[in-house]
Amino acid sequence: MQSKFLISTLLSFFFCLNSLAQEKSKEETAATIKTADTLVVDSSEIVVATVDTINATDSLALKEPVIESRFIDPLAPARAAFYSAILPGLGQAYNKKYWKIPIVYAAIGTGVYFYIDNNNAYNRYRDAYKRRLAGFTDDEYYGRVSDDGLINAQEQLRSNKELSLLITIGLYVLNIVDANVDAHLLQFNIDDNLSLAPQFNYNEIQGTTNLELSLNFKF
Repeated sequence: MQSKFLISTLLSFFFCLNSLAQEKSKEETAATIKTADTLVVDSSEIVVATVDTINATDSLALKEPVIESRFIDPLAPARAAFYSAILPGLGQAYNKKYWKIPIVYAAIGTGVYFYIDNNNAYNRYRDAYKRRLAGFTDDEYYGRVSDDGLINAQEQLRSNKELSLLITIGLYVLNIVDANVDAHLLQFNIDDNLSLAPQFNYNEIQGTTNLELSLNFKF
């Protein structure tokens, strides 16, 4: 009877130990699986972060600076010249170079002033000479200027008058040319796609320095 009780006790003890060992094994397996899941999740996050970094790097590498292109009107120079031909200074106003308008009128106005002044003086000397040829002695130059003096004065004043007229016409044409050239320069290409720069190149064989001019054009 005692032996049966002892055997039952030992069997119960081994059964309890076996149950405890199985529970401990289950807990260790669950912890291992949880750790593996954590590593997998962390690895996924690392992979996603790496992909995002690569995409951001590719975006930065592919992104190029955008160069804004300006609108070019091929008729602008001709239009500015036409305006200045109709009214001096109007082409400069079309190019928004308003500070040039007073210079244009001052230059042309000076030429017109000298032309009118020389023309009036020429007419006075000519009228005086005609009256003397008609036998009158009441002209404004009588007693101060001889007949030869009247002739020389007319020739000089006629030359000055013609010179003043040529200068005035030249200033008028210059006003047209200035408006045309200025309109061209306003549309001149000065972006980064077109560059002209000097370069110095030292020739080691000859011991001389060469000056070069580099023209870069990007499509």
